[in-house]
Amino acid sequence: MDFSSLLHEKAQFTELLLQRLLAEQADIDENLREALEYVLIAPGKRVRSALVLWCCELIGGEINRSAEIAAAAIEMVHTYSLVHDDLPAMDDDDLRRGRPTCHKVFGEATAILTGDALLTLAFEVIAKRVDEPSTAVRLIGQLAEAAGPAGMVAGQIADLRAERTDGTVETLERIHTNKTAKMFRCAAVMGGICGGAEEWQLRCLREYGLKIGLGFQIADDILDVNAPSEQLGKTAGKDARASKCTYPAVVGLEKAKQLERELADEAVASLKPLGREADILRELAAALLERTK
Repeated sequence: MDFSSLLHEKAQFTELLLQRLLAEQADIDENLREALEYVLIAPGKRVRSALVLWCCELIGGEINRSAEIAAAAIEMVHTYSLVHDDLPAMDDDDLRRGRPTCHKVFGEATAILTGDALLTLAFEVIAKRVDEPSTAVRLIGQLAEAAGPAGMVAGQIADLRAERTDGTVETLERIHTNKTAKMFRCAAVMGGICGGAEEWQLRCLREYGLKIGLGFQIADDILDVNAPSEQLGKTAGKDARASKCTYPAVVGLEKAKQLERELADEAVASLKPLGREADILRELAAALLERTK
């Protein structure tokens, strides 16, 4: 099976798991449930959840229940961030994953509450469904740190502040490390924790996740310049129109592509101590360079 098929397989697995977990939430208001299903089950790449599953499999030899729950939880947090990112007070976007954004379909208030619900549900499922309490605590700590005020939220605030300013490479790296790369690092580490990783293995996974996460965001910046909305599944060209601080805007398109390749190489190099068993992660780093959406 080629890599794209393997990734698609993991995406389908995650989507079925998300459907099941959402269906088991009996007391959700029906209007809110409709919005949650709309955003959570929408077609997505599920790269973060796949990374959790692959890292668990790499370290522990198989995917276990804890990794499945961690994969679902990180996808919930990622989806919450998209719903809030698209709001008029943030990026004000009309299109996400090839469909009208949550606030366009359900209204702003419901979209805000949908994001709130996904963020809190992510921690609930870890707390209740990961059997080993110490593992659950570690997973919750990792996810809270990556998504919180020193992680993704910090990146979002810095991103908003940098609009219509003369950005620097240092500013860009700080924004994208917090906004995107720390969540990729979290995915890799969560998978390692679920697989029973030793500290040296977690160090490798941390470095790998941070590098591919930063490269992933640079690829997003490049695609916003090069790809049409129909291909991206979201509105193309919005970064430039909003005077966003992006790699193509600050360093130019060719330099941005070079940085993306360098980060992929550094990510692969960080996997060397993990041996050939980490080849699927090497393939992921290569595949992210070829992204078209």
